[in-house]
Amino acid sequence: MSPSKSAAEILEIDGHEVRVSNPDKVVFPQPGLTKLDLVKYYLAVADGAVRGVYGRPMVLKRFVKGIDQEAFFQKRVPENHPDFLDTATLHYARGTSAEEAVVRDAAGLAWVINLGCIDLNPHPVRAEDLDRPDELRIDLDPMPGVDWSQIVDVAFIAQEVLSDHGLVGWAKTSGSRGIHILIRIAPRWDYKQVRLAAETLAREVENRAPGLATARWWKEERGESVFVDFNQNAKDRTVASAYSIRPLPDARVSTPLSWDELRVRRPEEFTVPTVLRRFEEQGDPMAGIDDAVGDLTRLLALADELGPAEKAPRGGDGSGQRVSTMPLIEVARTKTKPEALEALEAWKAKHPEVVAQLHPADVLVDGMRGSSSLWYRVRLNLQHVPEEERPAQGPLEADYDPWAGKVWPGGHPSAAG
Repeated sequence: MSPSKSAAEILEIDGHEVRVSNPDKVVFPQPGLTKLDLVKYYLAVADGAVRGVYGRPMVLKRFVKGIDQEAFFQKRVPENHPDFLDTATLHYARGTSAEEAVVRDAAGLAWVINLGCIDLNPHPVRAEDLDRPDELRIDLDPMPGVDWSQIVDVAFIAQEVLSDHGLVGWAKTSGSRGIHILIRIAPRWDYKQVRLAAETLAREVENRAPGLATARWWKEERGESVFVDFNQNAKDRTVASAYSIRPLPDARVSTPLSWDELRVRRPEEFTVPTVLRRFEEQGDPMAGIDDAVGDLTRLLALADELGPAEKAPRGGDGSGQRVSTMPLIEVARTKTKPEALEALEAWKAKHPEVVAQLHPADVLVDGMRGSSSLWYRVRLNLQHVPEEERPAQGPLEADYDPWAGKVWPGGHPSAAG
C-alpha cells in the first residue's frame, strides 16, 4: 500500500459527484489494482453489476485493512450517505433493525466501493417489498476433494430440476470454488416458503444424483460431494452478486456464464482484467434475468410430496442442541483463517497417525458468523479412523470467543451445530 494517502479524486457519474478517497491505495498487490481501479472496473461493468443489486438492500462488507485481513459487516448505512443513494429499513429476528444501503445506479456502486467494499452483498428482496423475495438462490458448495467437473454436473442437474418445475436458472461462478444459480420469482411468497422451495430443489437434486450432490445441512455428513446450499434464502443471508470482485489474491470475479460455457470455462479465468475485456466484447449473459420471472407453485407441491426433511437428533440434556451422528472433535476457534490453519497444523503435528487416515472432506474449517465479522472453527470428522484409535476431545489449540464482552438479549449465542 502507498506509504501516504493520495489526494481524493472526484468522479462525475451520471450527473452525480462521487468522491474517491485515497485512490492510489493498492488493494490487490498481485495484479497491482488500486482502489480507483476497482471503482473504474465497477463503472465499466455497471450494466451487469447494477442489474444484480438494483433496488436491493445490501450489507456493506468492508475491507478497510486490505484483502489479507477479515472484513467487517456493516448493516447500517453511514449517516452521511449521499442523496442519490436510497435506503431501506430491515427488521431482524432478534428484534433489531437496520437502515441499509440500496443501490440503483452506477454512482451508488462507486460510492459503496469507496467505503472499502470489494464485493457486493444484496438481500434477495427489493426495497419495495422487504418481506417477499423475488430471487431464489442456490449455492453449489463443493466439499474438499471435489473437482470442478463434478460441480458442473450438479449444476446441470439443478437446471434440469428447475426446468421440470417451470423455472429458469441463471448460472455464475461464485468467485471461489463453487457455482451460484439465481432464479427470478414473483414476489408472492415469504422467506419461509422460498427457503422451503430452495430446500426442496436441493433434496430433488440429491435424489437424482446421490453421491454427487447432497442437501445435508451438517457439513460432516456430506462426504466428498457438492452441497446444494439452500439456506442462502434465509432472511438474514446475503450472497455476492454478479460481477462482484472477490477478496482473493488474483482479484477473481463472480462471473455470469451461459449454460453452454459452463462445461468449458474455469473460475480462475475470470479476473478483473479478463472480465473487463469479456464484458466489453460479449455483454452480460444475465441480461434477460428480469424477464424470466417464475412461479414456485410446482416446487412447493413437490415439497408436500417429499414430506418434511430429516431432522438431526437433539441432546437429552435439556439444551435442545443438535447431536452429530459423526465422531467429531473440535480443534480450534480463532479470529482469522490463517490462525485456524496454524492451529490445525499444530494439532496434526501431535497426531500424525490420525492424520494419515483422514480424507479431505474430514477436515472441517468453517467461517462462522460473529456479531460483525467472521470467526473460524476447526473440527475433524474421525469417521475413517478406527474407533479404538480415535483421540479424545482435548483442550483447543486456540480458543477465541467472538462474543466476549458483548451483551445479547437472548443470551450468549451458541457455537454448536
